[in-house]
Amino acid sequence: MKEALHITILGAVQGVGFRPFVYRLAKAFRLNGWVMNSSQGVFIEVEGSKVLLEQFLLSLEREKPEIAAIHNLEYSFHDPKGYSSFQINPSEIKGKKTACILPDIATCSDCLEELLNPNNRRYQYPFINCTNCGPRFSIIKGLPYDRPNTTMKEFAMCNECSQEYENPEDRRFHAQPNACHRCGPKIALWDTRGDTIAGNSKIIEKAAKALKEGKILAFKGIGGFQLMVDSENERAVDLLRKRKHRFEKPFALMYPVLEMIKRDCKVSELEARLLQSPAAPIVLLEKKLKEGMDTGLAKNITFKNPNLGVMLPYTPLHHVLLRELGFPVVATSGNLSDEPICADEDEALERLNGIADIFLVHDRPIARHVDDSVVRVVAGREQVLRRARGYAPLPLHLPQEVKPMIAVGAHLKNTVAISTDKEIFTSQHIGDLETAEAYAAFKNVIKDFKDLYQITPEAVICDLHPEYLSTKHAHELNIKMIPVQHHYAHVLACMADNEIEGPVLGVSWDGTGLGTDNTIWGGEFLVCGNGTFERVGHLRSFKLPGGETAIRQPCRTALGMLYEIFGNEVFQQKELVPIAHFTQKELSLMEQMMLKNLNSPVTSSAGRLFDAVAAIIGLRQQIEYEGQAAMELEFAIQSKPEETYPFKIDPGLTAIIDWEPMILEIVEDVGKQVPAGIISAKFHNALTEIIVRMAERTGKLKVVLTGGCFQNKYLTERTVERLQAEGFHPYWHQRIPPNDGGISVGQLMAIYQGKRKVIPLQKIEAQGTSYTEP
Repeated sequence: MKEALHITILGAVQGVGFRPFVYRLAKAFRLNGWVMNSSQGVFIEVEGSKVLLEQFLLSLEREKPEIAAIHNLEYSFHDPKGYSSFQINPSEIKGKKTACILPDIATCSDCLEELLNPNNRRYQYPFINCTNCGPRFSIIKGLPYDRPNTTMKEFAMCNECSQEYENPEDRRFHAQPNACHRCGPKIALWDTRGDTIAGNSKIIEKAAKALKEGKILAFKGIGGFQLMVDSENERAVDLLRKRKHRFEKPFALMYPVLEMIKRDCKVSELEARLLQSPAAPIVLLEKKLKEGMDTGLAKNITFKNPNLGVMLPYTPLHHVLLRELGFPVVATSGNLSDEPICADEDEALERLNGIADIFLVHDRPIARHVDDSVVRVVAGREQVLRRARGYAPLPLHLPQEVKPMIAVGAHLKNTVAISTDKEIFTSQHIGDLETAEAYAAFKNVIKDFKDLYQITPEAVICDLHPEYLSTKHAHELNIKMIPVQHHYAHVLACMADNEIEGPVLGVSWDGTGLGTDNTIWGGEFLVCGNGTFERVGHLRSFKLPGGETAIRQPCRTALGMLYEIFGNEVFQQKELVPIAHFTQKELSLMEQMMLKNLNSPVTSSAGRLFDAVAAIIGLRQQIEYEGQAAMELEFAIQSKPEETYPFKIDPGLTAIIDWEPMILEIVEDVGKQVPAGIISAKFHNALTEIIVRMAERTGKLKVVLTGGCFQNKYLTERTVERLQAEGFHPYWHQRIPPNDGGISVGQLMAIYQGKRKVIPLQKIEAQGTSYTEP
């Protein structure tokens, strides 16, 4: 007896060859019916015997395409309607837009083989793709994911491509960007005026020649422009630094093949898998130390950094160019520092004028800019540091429905997120909202997400800090506005990343975040659970002379910390490295600032503690980019002694972790000329022991490590190891960044965990040590 089975599948099931998979599966089981994309996901209806239908249902999840992700599968049995065949129906566009959009996916092995085969009709075609690879998020304009809803709409397929597209047995069946030399997008090589300087057959050859001559190439990729130079040409790298205004921050490299990366870097099995994964991110790898040998790479790619950020070609155009070159190139974001990347060739001609010498462009429009993602392996697991291409906008799936809302994230490393039904969709990395261009990009992403998913948010969730541009924009949306404390959001993001429930001890360490007492937090211990948090401890506070200026000048941060210990006497101690950095006039000015509490905010920040120690031991008195001093302090570790510096935990309802004994011994060790690597290791070890002691004090077995400080590999790995040794269960970040790129997710999770009361920002007052969801 025949029955009918109706199936609704939600998740990342569009743009991954899911419908042809269903078609072939139904044919194999001799079932009739249909499959269809919708704005919510995929609908299936099949008819046959109960036994075959049950086998079909089990096979759907067991044999699905590798890059598909099923978040929810609901099914029901009905009376059959008498279908005579199985077919793929046209997509349905009505209803809520909740289907998961796939990230842009690196070129698959099948397409790469065709790309490099002179006998294939797509030989060296720079836009080759199939249902297993190619652009997704960067070209989609609306749901469902069908060609008319992408930037490929204007490219009509030729007969051969159409036949592939219509054939359910073909790898390119309903591959929306499907195209070839004859009918698809084209590349061009321009000079700085936008004039064509090479014909089709010479474009790659001339672009490669320009790189070999030391020129800067603006390369239009899948989600925006990159700036490329020869990684072995020190003068070219230096020129790029000067023109881009990026004087010390490391550059990423793109290598033609994995074997070349292994020549220069230590590559574990997991790191190799990440490099060759569909996401194809930038992976931070340890450089190989070759005594007496020169890798050939320019020395100014990184400074005082034992790591390289490397990636493999992830688009066909990258593959073709890098194979023509045969050596790695610097491949950095196509922008001026602190600006969003260019996504349009005309925009690039204007904004990259004076930076790039030559432009390799194409005519496939980019619907939204998407930067390269950055990951590293920490404690044996992947940790995403910048979530963009290859990862965004894959959602977090929630057990229960949440109302449509939008979270606008933090001021630095900004992302935004929306909630709809049982999903939280997070945007690609937007960056620091420091420039007019970045702020405009931030507002565009908010509009883009609302349009893409067609939601009308009932509330906007923002940071507690009233001066963040993201918070100010929340005011302008004219809907309910709900502020969430910064470090609480960090903890909730990590809990969501690890799919755990409270209560937990959240160790939330970063540079800056406004606390409920209107001071700058950053070295926090929060017990979180059931929509509440309690501040059970924090690092001892100290003053930052000059406020924001102190963040850029670790010597000022060190001065504020030393002033907390020695008082006015510190200004006479010229033997202290940070004190010697200032003129007498500067010291007198800062003495008055701190004495009179002028522009000297109080902070408990762990990030500033790192900066202060880096300055005290003479590593870094001024920074060129965020986190530079803390990074160099980590990189200084050469040996790993078990010794640690002392600290005190003052008793009380809210524990104060006193770093004074630690700083005094560090000052003493500097005087004894103890190597910086030993001091740094003992300092990191002390921070780990502080966390273990606080875990013991609170008795919480689940310990969440979050915030920008836990991008530090040594600190995270040692803390995880020590907590596990003492019987605790540590959790650290994986797919959601530990830095402020995860704040938007945490903001929405705060609402999900407990209904919040709307608090006008101008009425926010000190709320003590507890923070409760009313």
